[in-house]
Parts: sequence; C-alpha cells; structure tokens
Amino acid sequence: MKKVFLLAIALALFVFPSVSNAQVAITAVPFLQIEPDSRGAAMGNTGVAIADNAAAMFWNPAGLAFQTDNQISITHSNWLANFNVSDLFYDYLVGKYYVEGIGTIGAHLTYLNLGEQARTGEQSADVISKFNSYELAFGLSYGFEVNKNLALGTSLRLIYSSLATGTTVSQQRVNPGSSVAVDLAMLYKSNPFMIGGNEARFSGGFNLSNVGPGMQYTDNAQKDPLPTLLRFGVAFDYNLDPEGFNRITIASDVTKIMARKKEVIRTQAGVSDTMFVASGPIEALFDSWGTFTRNNGQEIVELGLIQQFMIGAGAEYWYNNLFALRGGYYYEDPENGDRKYITFGAGLRYNSFGIDFSYIKTLESDHPLANTLRFSVLLNF
Repeated sequence: MKKVFLLAIALALFVFPSVSNAQVAITAVPFLQIEPDSRGAAMGNTGVAIADNAAAMFWNPAGLAFQTDNQISITHSNWLANFNVSDLFYDYLVGKYYVEGIGTIGAHLTYLNLGEQARTGEQSADVISKFNSYELAFGLSYGFEVNKNLALGTSLRLIYSSLATGTTVSQQRVNPGSSVAVDLAMLYKSNPFMIGGNEARFSGGFNLSNVGPGMQYTDNAQKDPLPTLLRFGVAFDYNLDPEGFNRITIASDVTKIMARKKEVIRTQAGVSDTMFVASGPIEALFDSWGTFTRNNGQEIVELGLIQQFMIGAGAEYWYNNLFALRGGYYYEDPENGDRKYITFGAGLRYNSFGIDFSYIKTLESDHPLANTLRFSVLLNF
C-alpha cells in the first residue's frame, strides 16, 4: 500500500481554525470564509452593514443595490506567513457594473493556492510523485432596492477543490470536489439624521452564505458540508464636522457556522460501524442552533450556543475621502477556534484609484495567522 502525505489538507485546516474545531469533523473548502478585502479585514473582519464597494459580494450582496458606480478590485495575500511557504497564497478578484434600470451586477473569483505536495511510499520517504493543490470559486451577485432604505441581494457560486487529485487514501481514490452555493442577504440603511449638528446614519443587515450540497472527494459517498455562514452586522456612520471632511464608522459583525454532521450507524454483513454524515443544507439551518459535543484533542467538551458565535468589531476614520485609518478586534471562544487578534490597516484614494492594506496581530506569536498582510487595489471607472 502507498501512503499520501496530504499537506494540502493540513494547510486547509489552518486556513480557518474555528472550522476544524467547531464541528464533529471539519467542513470542506474553508477558504470560502477568508475575508477577502483589506478594508473589512482591517476593521476586525466586519462588513455586513457597510457593504459599499465591490467586496459587498462577500460581506453582503444586498449592498450592491445602493451602488451606482463601476469598480474592479483585486486582493492578494501570502497566506499563513508564519509557515514560510512561498507558494501558499490567496487571491480575490471582484468587479461590479451598474446597468440603468436593472441595478448593479457583480462577479468574483476566489483562488487559494496550496502549493506543490509530495506523494511518498508507506515505508520510506522516497518521493513517488508530486501534485499541486488548489481551491477556487467563481460567482455572480445581484442586489436590488425594495425601497430607498431596504435592499435584498443574492449570489450564486461554483466551487472547485483539488487537494490531492489522483492519489489514493485507504484504497479510496481522491477526486476533485465540486459544489454550488447560494447567498441570501438583506441590508437596511436609515435616512440621515443629526447628532450634535452633524450628520449620522445607521445600517444593519445579514448574509446567509454558502448554502449548498456538501463536497465529496472519494467514491465512498461520504460528504463534508460547505462552510455555511450566518453573519449579522450593524454600523454607525458619523460626520465629525458639518462639512463631512472627517468621518468615522463603527461596525460590528456576529458570525455563526451553520453546518453540522450527524452520527449514523451503518450495518454491513452483520458488522456495525459509525459514520458522521453531513446534514443537508436546509436541515443544518435548523440543526445548528443547539449545543453539541466534540473532541478537542484532550477531552470531550460540550459547546453551547453562545460559544459558537464569532465576534468582530472595528472602526474606520476617513479624511476628505482621501485617507483612511482602520483598526479592530476579533474574538472566538477558546472551545470554538480560539482565534483572538487585533487588526490594523489604512487606505488611500486618488481620483479613480485606491489601495488598502490590513495586518493581523495575533495574541499568540506562533499562531498560523500571525503577521498576515492583505493588499487590495481598486479601480473605479
């Protein structure tokens, strides 16, 4: 028998640690949960209630309804910099286009390169063959106004995951996984109101993303669920002076993974064994609100509903819509991923060109996400 060293899968677990810890097993394609734009990432991973640029397709596609400009943006990050792996990187390309009488339509492409892996023999470290691992998703988004304050939005996403294609694990051939997912979103923006003589505005919304059938990599009919996320967000925007040259936005998002695996006892030839099977995408929306137990590697623990929520909060300051400073904080329960980090970032705008960057400062120096940088370039036309 031959043994496959699936470094690609191990890296995928680190991409979003809370996924690997929060379920009985893991969800598939956790790269779909990486916050793609540097602006939202710098604000503690918030954006559901802001959603005012092309990255709204990730945070809240309903935000496209309030946008009437055209924009292209690309984000690049050398992912998991602490691993010091040169061919591990993340790219996100997004564009939106306004059509008179129809609204704003967007498209996005997400790509995570996991690098080159080696397949070795069971009894030796001799390299038998090499293969490349990567994951990608392509999607279309649309938002439309219900009225001047309320908008709805949706996205359709095609997902492809090639982790160890062509190799064999436990006599099961590993194939590329593929699936399709939809997002459903809502965004509310209040009318401007006055506080202390200056204009302010409140917004709030939600985005239910990546709802779809699970991913299957082998021919044993066992599927892993998609990383379905439910995000709620609020934001408060306030002009610090009557002219609006100085403006501040405070935002917060609360996120929950809406995925479950259920225990199934299977009997074949009089022998019973236990399998963990992904709940259906609709079934999981209801099943995932209760407590559940899991093995954290040391003991069996019970994870309550409150512990399952991930919280991000951040602030952004703009001067004359030319220069921005950002900061935020992100928190997960110790039994649900245990990610805690501070985020920083800045942005520049000049005519139709813009650039943003974000930086993660983890509270643990050896954390896989420590020192992660994202760079985004925007072009309005």
